[in-house]
Amino acid sequence: MADIIPFRKPKAGVKSKGNAMCQNGFHKWELVKEQQFDVKQGKLLSLFRCKHCAKTKTQAL
Repeated sequence: MADIIPFRKPKAGVKSKGNAMCQNGFHKWELVKEQQFDVKQGKLLSLFRCKHCAKTKTQAL
């Protein structure tokens, strides 16, 4: 006789791999330590990276 493997739906956390909040626009931003300088604006820019999905954004100081 064959072994019976139980079939279950994957849990929500496993299914979305932690990106459910990012898909709805709620990222967890972390400051990247490298400082950037924008020549056109003449200002320092802070680089932020999402901890979950690695999306980046910049913000002028």
